[in-house]
Amino acid sequence: MNAAVLETPASGAAAPNHATLLQVDALNAWYGSAHILFDVSLDVRRGEVVALMGRNGAGKSTTFKAIMGLLGKRQGQVSFMGKPIMGLQPYEIARLGLGFVPEDRRIFTDLTVTENLDVGRQPPRRWPDGSESLTWTPAALYELFPNLGAMQDRPGGNMSGGEQQMLTVARTLMGNPFLVLLDEPSEGVAPVIVEQMAHMILQLKARGASILLSEQNMHFAELVSDRAYVLEKGQIKFEGSMTELAANEEVRRAYLSV
Repeated sequence: MNAAVLETPASGAAAPNHATLLQVDALNAWYGSAHILFDVSLDVRRGEVVALMGRNGAGKSTTFKAIMGLLGKRQGQVSFMGKPIMGLQPYEIARLGLGFVPEDRRIFTDLTVTENLDVGRQPPRRWPDGSESLTWTPAALYELFPNLGAMQDRPGGNMSGGEQQMLTVARTLMGNPFLVLLDEPSEGVAPVIVEQMAHMILQLKARGASILLSEQNMHFAELVSDRAYVLEKGQIKFEGSMTELAANEEVRRAYLSV
């Protein structure tokens, strides 16, 4: 993969100003009576890619669902763009510009690629200072994902798992989000798709996009991420730069090795 030179797939991105977009403080979550998350705190700033890392079952997807309002029982504080969102419905959170790419994809199998993208369409957005945020069109997304551009009229149900994963990301980007929660982008897809996903994240990052991704693939996370949190049994065990995590063999062995 050669990511040294990146084309800009969309227009209108403002330079990152490192303001905090997402702030999570002492987040707890339950599935029924089972306590899953324990005082999880993290933040994502404008223009950075942050990895939430951990083994399967560590609570990464639960953290995303709790942030998006998809779990019934939660406690703690979650703010997006400086506004508290804990009491909002998932669709209200999405309308604020927080995009979510679930691990299980959830595309519309009877709709074509183009129709799936239309479902995710939201108006262009502006930052609080009035500058334009990233604005996506189907044409720009077909440049970012050439595979999708070659199958615009294909029903989602007739696509491979990796192609569906790309479509889910593209559909989320059609909402022109300020920040994307990207759940396990490298899980269960072919190596060529993993490479395309990494290249896509690097292109978004080059334009100043902000991403929180859940991941257990250290190589993938190290390639695309600025900072990392490590989650184990619903608790944050490490936070720091991606460089610091890569150099910390003790943490990687304790919480990331299989």
